[in-house]
Amino acid sequence: MKVLILNGSPRKNGNTTILLDEACKVFEKEGIEYKIIDVGQKNIRGCAGCGYCSTHDECAIKDEVNEAAKYFKDADGLLVASPVYYASPNGTLISFLDRLFYSSPFDLKMKVGAAFAVARRGGTEATFDVLNKYFTISQMPIASGMYWNNGFGGAKGQIAEDQEGLQNARVVAENMVFLMKSIALGKEKFGLPKGEKKIFTNFIK
Repeated sequence: MKVLILNGSPRKNGNTTILLDEACKVFEKEGIEYKIIDVGQKNIRGCAGCGYCSTHDECAIKDEVNEAAKYFKDADGLLVASPVYYASPNGTLISFLDRLFYSSPFDLKMKVGAAFAVARRGGTEATFDVLNKYFTISQMPIASGMYWNNGFGGAKGQIAEDQEGLQNARVVAENMVFLMKSIALGKEKFGLPKGEKKIFTNFIK
């Protein structure tokens, strides 16, 4: 089984990375393959709304987003973590996720999602909410933990003192593994839900 991990922090080996390391310990113990992309250190521009992906099955901007999509296609789960910027995720990460989710030509249904927000003090719940919306619009089950998925630390490495936050990272990873394995068994026995053809409406007609 595979998990794609997106680290939204531009700080190398910072608090967000330390939190993700705890989750990775669980994946390693459970034999889960994972790939980490340090999105916060990339030069990623936002979606241009050009429509190229609707006819070419990839984003028109040739960068790490298209490379991530190749791994995401075969992945069973997606784990995303971001530092808090003005009570929201890192802007580079938002641009990455907008383009990854919009341009991916494959079905995201029943891939397991989980998100973490890291802050010195406030804004984690708002950031957590923004990240989870990518999952809920894509029919992706969300792995939860023992508390809201956040971690706290200001100075580099300070999150190591947030033992509750680090514990929750491990718990969320364990729950991700359980959900991914359970869904794989369900697919084998029952297949995916058939669903319905998408109906597009607006508020004018």
